[in-house]
Amino acid sequence: MRRREFIKVLAGSTAALPLAVQAQQPEQMRRIGVLVNLAEDDLEAQAQNLAFLQGLQQLGWTDGRNVRIDTRWTAGDPGRARKYAAELVALEPDVVLAEGTTVLGLLVQATRRVPIVFVQVTDPVGGGFVASLAQPGGNATGFTPFEYSMAGKWLELLKEISPLVTRAAVLRNPTVTSGVGQFGAIQSVAPSLGMELRPIDVRDVNAIDSGVAAFAGVANGGLIVTAGGQQIVHRERIIALAARHKLPAVYPLRSFATAGGLMSYGPNLLDQYRRAASYVDRILKGEQPADLPVQAPTKYDLVINLKTAKALGQIAGSVLPALLRRPRRLDLLWV
Repeated sequence: MRRREFIKVLAGSTAALPLAVQAQQPEQMRRIGVLVNLAEDDLEAQAQNLAFLQGLQQLGWTDGRNVRIDTRWTAGDPGRARKYAAELVALEPDVVLAEGTTVLGLLVQATRRVPIVFVQVTDPVGGGFVASLAQPGGNATGFTPFEYSMAGKWLELLKEISPLVTRAAVLRNPTVTSGVGQFGAIQSVAPSLGMELRPIDVRDVNAIDSGVAAFAGVANGGLIVTAGGQQIVHRERIIALAARHKLPAVYPLRSFATAGGLMSYGPNLLDQYRRAASYVDRILKGEQPADLPVQAPTKYDLVINLKTAKALGQIAGSVLPALLRRPRRLDLLWV
């Protein structure tokens, strides 16, 4: 090789050396905070967390390789939620996943700078978390499970599956916007169905027990459980109460029906956690929550627990055809 050519090759190799060294450097470690309203040993919480992690992995993010995920479980305890919200913000994560209205409220109070992706927040506009669904405008965006009108469907389904019911106890949280909105939607359809309503506050577990027991003392009663953090945390207790007092009940999420509840009608939350991973991915790649619209479900699951239905003597022959005529956006499942 001629001297001049040798020098050119050597110079080219030297110039490429920093790029090769850079390529061998470990990937930048990003940080994600996760604040969950359920307990760590809750099976539904585990399934949701797994769906989120799988969604991230499909997008190239693996815990311990290029992202560190700090997860905190509040088990429905407001004091613990407040502590963990501050703790996660202090870690200065690149983005936080927030589960539920209560958790989101605490995170927004703690920071207006750290990006937040939320799930299971029924009314983010009414709660003051976003300016609008199309243009959130702040540091939070995410996924809402349904509009308030869904709550009216729960009462209609209760009447369909148990035609003799004329009274419904409604478990709801009157201190949050979503609790008020859902109960209002149920009230709006009650007169046309000839239904009398009895609200029961879910903030006090003992009040749930005593309220349901007192309501069950009169004939032709049923139960509506609205969506909310306390309802999800105490779902097994609520399902047991309905079974003990032989009350036909409609719940907001599939996890209630699979745990023994009679019927649920609502979105597929595992799908929302997978979709939340896509928003986290986009934020990690530079997009802003203010520019990512809040998304709603496109399909709902109607789930009936056949074992519970048999125990209650529900689902008359005339009811099934009506359920099967539900809109195509709905999947009818039997467990």
